[in-house]
Amino acid sequence: MNAMTEIANLRTPYGRRNSQYEIEFDPETGTIWGFFNPRGTPCFSLGLLSDIRAHDSTLEANKGQVMHEGRLHKASYYVAGSRTPKVYNLGGDLALFVLLIKSRDREALAHYAKLCIDNMYPRIRNYFCPTLTTIALVQGDALGGGFETALSSDVIIAEESANLGLPEVLFNLFPGMGAYSLLSRRLGMRAAEDLILSGRILSAAKLHEMGVVDVLAKDGQGESTAQEWIRKNQKRRNGFQAVFQARQHVQAVEREELDRITDVWVDAALLLEDKDLKMMGRIVRSQMRRTDGQLAAAAAATPVQSDERLLVASA
Repeated sequence: MNAMTEIANLRTPYGRRNSQYEIEFDPETGTIWGFFNPRGTPCFSLGLLSDIRAHDSTLEANKGQVMHEGRLHKASYYVAGSRTPKVYNLGGDLALFVLLIKSRDREALAHYAKLCIDNMYPRIRNYFCPTLTTIALVQGDALGGGFETALSSDVIIAEESANLGLPEVLFNLFPGMGAYSLLSRRLGMRAAEDLILSGRILSAAKLHEMGVVDVLAKDGQGESTAQEWIRKNQKRRNGFQAVFQARQHVQAVEREELDRITDVWVDAALLLEDKDLKMMGRIVRSQMRRTDGQLAAAAAATPVQSDERLLVASA
């Protein structure tokens, strides 16, 4: 048994049963491992957002400590990954968006946007615990809100086959839950706008070259790479955390900024036309076919033969 296996075996689950957000804790390194495990399409449904917030609000209330096996443990790292093969997260719940836009329900759209920011902002601020380092573990496609979520972490680790991007402009919208704020602080405003307005989906390797992805991992080795990064940097953890805190002071992202941008997003969403909603609907159907294919492949214990992209060819 090698060292990485020994570390992994120390992880045990905790948290609510039947949650769409599965949590494990490694007391040896003080690492929280959170995994999106949504029912149906791997997007940020209201249920998944609520389950994440239920865990994270408790973490905040406990000042960065985890109740595990009957006692509180200090958390030093918080890794966010996914249980869905080849998908980190496909972003916003487009089926819900279509429904709410057609019914002109601004209040419900604003509620969804607020719940997204309720999840994003604490992670951007390290759950208000300066000694907690956040890590995004991207082992598949991170699109729209999935990419935004990865950007909210101190460190992004992505496997080589992962693709990340912000395709919202293809249905005449923009990513309104943190992308502009977070990406502009990593790339600069002009480069961030170019990426947002292009709708391009980029490889993890390309984003690593651009300085967006911090660590590039071999396919299938994302978790072991994250474990190795934690092990390697534990002796310098105080220095790393101090640098991440300094980054927040120099490039602070405030809650008010995020809220104002979501207001712009809600207004823009309600201006979408029928052709835009039809495109959104086509993407929803593409996501559903992809999910069904992956479920069938998992049931047959064989790899998915067709890695269908989120975006339809005519987009």
